[in-house]
Amino acid sequence: MLHAPLGAHVSTAGGVCSAVPRAKAIGATAMQIFTKQANQWKEPECAPADCATFTASLGETDVRVTNAHDSYLINLASPSDMLWARSLVSFMCELRRCEALGLTYLVSHPGNFMDDRARGMARNAEAIGVALELVPGNTMLLLETTAGSGTALGASFEEMAELIALVPAAVRERVGVCIDTAHIFAAGYDIATTYDDVMARFGDVVGFERLRMMHLNDSKAPLGSRKDRHELIAEGAIGEGAFRRIMTDDRLAAVAKVIETPKGDDPEVMDRAMLDRLRGYATG
Repeated sequence: MLHAPLGAHVSTAGGVCSAVPRAKAIGATAMQIFTKQANQWKEPECAPADCATFTASLGETDVRVTNAHDSYLINLASPSDMLWARSLVSFMCELRRCEALGLTYLVSHPGNFMDDRARGMARNAEAIGVALELVPGNTMLLLETTAGSGTALGASFEEMAELIALVPAAVRERVGVCIDTAHIFAAGYDIATTYDDVMARFGDVVGFERLRMMHLNDSKAPLGSRKDRHELIAEGAIGEGAFRRIMTDDRLAAVAKVIETPKGDDPEVMDRAMLDRLRGYATG
């Protein structure tokens, strides 16, 4: 089986270019970053010199797939006109930074509807359509499955498929999906004991052609808890079996995989250990 790009979310402390040597140090072939402070509205631009350095240094690594995770403040489903507009502007800024850096994907959580689910879905899809039309380019948007806490959208495969269908047809091909293993487990999909059934359902409802990335995280929280609590690979409620299946599933051979597991006291050592564990599943 062809080994899919595999890596981790790496820090950009010290500037976006600092992420590249960190990815190289853990032997990553995929890399996820934040292009800005994820808990701030401030929207920095990527200086041309930094973009050039980022691209050049990336070319000296084995990284084949790059993505950013957007700001945690963004809520494209908000019923507040002010927050919706602010979120849309921030989201477009995220897309522009991704384009400037040449990133493959931008991963985004569907929003929180707050008032009415159907209207929240419509607001989210409208904002995605506007943003992708106004910021053309090659970066693909990946909507990430959620744990389903509170009024969060995107916890079910059916809802994810519906949201994508609501995105204007002219830009819909730039929209894909990122499955987070901890999130779908918390949302009630038992990949620990019924992995093949869960993935077959995803294929039937959303379609594997939409699946471009997976966040591989074990879960500290139990099945159906609706709690987003990441754990080290094979050391949580999901366990080793599901990750062995993911790493040997031919349907996922081209799907990039990124860990967002706890970093411990030494992120490089811990991330490398988790990636080595996953590589072992693929070859063992």
